[in-house]
Amino acid sequence: MSVEEKKLSDPLEGETSNTNPEVTEVPEVEAEVVEAPVAEPLAEMEEEQVVAEEEETKPAEQVIEPVAEETEPAKRTVQVPGEFDWDSIGKKQDVYSSGERAKLEDLYANTLNSITEHEVIEGTVVGIGSREVVINIGYKSDGVVPFNEFRYNPKLKVGDKVDIYVENQEDSTGQMILSHKKARTLKSWDRINAAHDNDEIINGYVKCRTKGGLIVDVFGIEAFLPGSQIDVKPIRDYDIFVDKTMEFKVVKINHDYKNVVVSHKALIEDELEQQRVEIIARLEKGQVLEGTVKNITSYGVFIDLGGVDGLVHITDLSWGRIKHPEEVVELDQKLKVVILDFDENKKRIALGLKQLTPHPWDSLDQDLKVGDTVKGTVVVLADYGAFVEINAGVEGLIHVSEMSWSQHLRTAQDFLKVGDEVEAVILTLDRDERRMSLGMKQLMPDPWSSIREKYPVGSKHKASVRNFTNFGIFVEIEEGVDGLIHISDLSWSKKIKHPAEFTKIGEEIEVVVLDVDEENRRLSLGHKQLEENPWDVFEDVFTLNSTHQGTVTAIHDKGAVVSLPYGVEGFVPSRHLKKEDGSNIKVDETIDFVVIEFSKENKKIILSHSRIFEEDQRASKVKNAEAAKTEEQKTQRSMKKVNEKLEKTTFGDLDVLANLKSDLENEEKADKK
Repeated sequence: MSVEEKKLSDPLEGETSNTNPEVTEVPEVEAEVVEAPVAEPLAEMEEEQVVAEEEETKPAEQVIEPVAEETEPAKRTVQVPGEFDWDSIGKKQDVYSSGERAKLEDLYANTLNSITEHEVIEGTVVGIGSREVVINIGYKSDGVVPFNEFRYNPKLKVGDKVDIYVENQEDSTGQMILSHKKARTLKSWDRINAAHDNDEIINGYVKCRTKGGLIVDVFGIEAFLPGSQIDVKPIRDYDIFVDKTMEFKVVKINHDYKNVVVSHKALIEDELEQQRVEIIARLEKGQVLEGTVKNITSYGVFIDLGGVDGLVHITDLSWGRIKHPEEVVELDQKLKVVILDFDENKKRIALGLKQLTPHPWDSLDQDLKVGDTVKGTVVVLADYGAFVEINAGVEGLIHVSEMSWSQHLRTAQDFLKVGDEVEAVILTLDRDERRMSLGMKQLMPDPWSSIREKYPVGSKHKASVRNFTNFGIFVEIEEGVDGLIHISDLSWSKKIKHPAEFTKIGEEIEVVVLDVDEENRRLSLGHKQLEENPWDVFEDVFTLNSTHQGTVTAIHDKGAVVSLPYGVEGFVPSRHLKKEDGSNIKVDETIDFVVIEFSKENKKIILSHSRIFEEDQRASKVKNAEAAKTEEQKTQRSMKKVNEKLEKTTFGDLDVLANLKSDLENEEKADKK
């Protein structure tokens, strides 16, 4: 290439070349420098170039020296005091103008980047191995990053741009320490916030399973994917999603706890929403559709109708009774269902399965009638009765009152349990209302049909105590035959306030049949009639004013109850409870009582303790009164004698009178003693 051609190709170069027209090797030097500025490391290139040119171009240095002096202004602009003199390397360098040198230096500077530690930069993948990924960051050597930091991106290939965090430019072995994970972490929160704000779809790598969901690596941050947000249908096995890359939407961010929640279901719902609207718009009641069992609950089955879900309630699965929908359907089973109802606003669809089959009552035997005996299985038990299934979907109710001839209030659990095979008689049958009532006791003989022969009046039997009332005891002689013992017929002698004082429920008691009411199914029974009436004997024992020892068993406002001999009780009014010293008789105190009233008809004995000492006091008063009266009469007689003597005596008899008075006083004292 001539000098003129060089001038045409590079005007700047032509301008500088005029200063030294004698040099003809400048184009070759320029081509050599421009073609391979980075072919070798800079240190090696400089060393080789210096050695070669020092040996080969020493004479040329003397020739070009004047030229160097002529171009001294250009040298002053290139050289920096205190630095290496690049122009002294060879004469070929001396031909560069300031513009050419600036261009070459800029090209060299842009070839190698300036690397700063703890900074995120962009690099290019230049190699992928089994354990590491080679990254070119524009430095003098490439960097190496562990392959597991790119596991979230299985589509990584050579040429991809990735973010790199520079931990150390050079370690002890001369290698750069780079991290892609840290770079992603530093930028991930900004990217996650942006994805959440913009409703952006992002990719994430499912790392592992955790309680209630999965852990997903999103931009280097561990996010939580709840099990309910994996898919629109329930997922039974979470492990099938581990080690997979999926698309997600960020649904929740907790900046305080650095928690991120993502959802894959949201993507599917967005796609299905339009399908759901279109499907609901085409729905009609009574329409038959095919769907897939999506979920089974205790109350029903959810059916996927191809983008929209419907519910088959457990009562609409089968005409017969079932305990759980799993008895009829199973997951992922394809079924034909009929639309019973739907709500466009709430997007609820009610489906039915049993409605696609004829009702069992329509196929019930037409010859079946009231009075016929049928067999069935107990399917439901309630306190009031049992539901018996005689055919699939055809049930009858056996009321608890129709299970036994017994009149006791019981529950159906006392007679039957679920699963029992029973035989019953049809009592009522309504085909229009699809109702049937059954009875079991009708297959057993009625004990009241021959009640008078089995239990005549006056016969004695043993019965079981079933229930108490305030007025008596209900007992059962046999199954279905009950009777009442009135409280007044329990005891001849004891006054019973409540039957619980006399016996207990479940105990056996002897009874006597007093009356039979066959029409109303009633028996009047007695217990005291087993013994003779003791009041015939008590009449001769507890006579009026007779005294008996008794024990106070209870004290009331009106008086006290006293237990007397022979098991009889008496009543003491409050005013008759006073003792002689003025105190009152206490409970459990044994003391004497006197009978002040006896009633055989009313079986009543009235007693008194006060009457005992009151009689003694009255007798003492009478005796004292009689003694005083006798003394008075005696005194009157003595005074009469004295008066008579006074009339006959004189003053000489005064001594005799004095002696008489003394004798009378002595007699009076003796009487008092």
